[in-house]
Amino acid sequence: MSATIDVEETLQPIPESQRTTRISGQFWIWAGANIAPINWVLGALGINMGLGLADTLIVLVVGNLIGMGLFGLFVLLGQRTGVTGMLLGRSVFGRRGNYLPSAIQALVVIGWCAVNTWIVLDLVIALLGQLGWLDPTEHNYGWKIAVATLIMAIQVAVSLAGYKAIAAFERWTVPPTVIVLALMSIVAWFFLDIDWTYAGPADGILTGTERVVAMSAVMTAIGIGWGITWLTYAADYSRFVSTAVPKKKLYLASALGQIIPVIWLGVLGASLATKNGSVDPGQLIVENYGALAIPVLLLVLHGPIATNVLNIYSFSVAAQALDLKVGRKKLNVLVGVLSLAAAVFFIYSEDAATTLDAWLVGVVGWVATWGAIMLVHYYLFEKNSTSFGHLFDPVGSKRLPDLNGRAFVAFAAGIVFTWLFLNGMVPALQGFGAKALGGLDLSWLAGGLAAGLTYYLLSRTSHKKWMALQQAPTHTAESASEPVVVS
Repeated sequence: MSATIDVEETLQPIPESQRTTRISGQFWIWAGANIAPINWVLGALGINMGLGLADTLIVLVVGNLIGMGLFGLFVLLGQRTGVTGMLLGRSVFGRRGNYLPSAIQALVVIGWCAVNTWIVLDLVIALLGQLGWLDPTEHNYGWKIAVATLIMAIQVAVSLAGYKAIAAFERWTVPPTVIVLALMSIVAWFFLDIDWTYAGPADGILTGTERVVAMSAVMTAIGIGWGITWLTYAADYSRFVSTAVPKKKLYLASALGQIIPVIWLGVLGASLATKNGSVDPGQLIVENYGALAIPVLLLVLHGPIATNVLNIYSFSVAAQALDLKVGRKKLNVLVGVLSLAAAVFFIYSEDAATTLDAWLVGVVGWVATWGAIMLVHYYLFEKNSTSFGHLFDPVGSKRLPDLNGRAFVAFAAGIVFTWLFLNGMVPALQGFGAKALGGLDLSWLAGGLAAGLTYYLLSRTSHKKWMALQQAPTHTAESASEPVVVS
């Protein structure tokens, strides 16, 4: 009897025999990734930036419905192709040209691991202070680094076991955290003094153009922006779903797994922030849930772990798309070490809101650009393709361009237009277009449209050549002709 091949240790197609017909795992994976403190912090961010509660909730709900709707399209790509998100880029950017987006994604994942770990440390320290274990008024750098190390070790351990372990972890640990979250919501919305009519800070309620500008900035950070930040991850997990599963069921299970907790926690964070306008998770939670310190602490610790097991796993497959001859498990350990180092850096940062906003808008700029190009390619140019074995061809394959200059022109156009219409809290992230519009932030829209339209116009005829070559027999690196550069 032959042994089962570990299809996750190195990049290779997921055979139908090793795919699952259960879609509940997809729901729990994405729900678990979003039942995390960062989402109530994101909800509070709108209040912190001067918006009223109603405006914050409108942006949160409408933005995420759109963003998660796009996310569902990338989930279906994973099921259809059986490959990871970064591997899909080989048909678009070229066999070696795809190294750039893969490297960007690997770095972004390290940052997310660090941010998700760092964002809960003040809250953990505040809760431990509530229990009398330490003085929460001190810096407690040693305690924070120790907690960050513990969290990182747990999430690396879970990720090492692969997709099945991740799915099982989310399926069994998320329901209890939902119960804790429900209790927190009941306490907040029925027993705390939430100002449901909150319209903004008393010393400066936003009106007119200022209000629209602020809503556009929050839309980029926590509305559509938050939804599309998951586009690069979607296929990494849906590739394990059988093609026999109806697309509609998979789409809804995955999109709802994202939408429900994001909106729920966002509403909770925003409503709590009406009491003091703070985005600090320690102030948001400990000042309101002192008596529930233990269950809330468990929810807080579970949050980054449930999110970062996905980040760590996705780092490994993004790194493998760089042709690194390193197994997935070793890459998991590497990202844990690098992310912990980045988390320690964040521990010493001063302004949480500015740091978080700068990080979010930076990620949104890259994903909106990449995502628009990928949508044009796979939903217009290759909408009828059914064979994707060429994506696993070695460097030098005649079935893939080595470097697709047209895709890079489109990518550059998307990044430039994203910055032009960006209005972040950091001066360097405030473009000329946004300034000319009085601060209106349309970065995600401008960048996505510029990238997608440019790629379509430049590639609408040339892509047919490569689609024909993709159906040719596999060529090895030794037998292939010289790599082709598409300019």
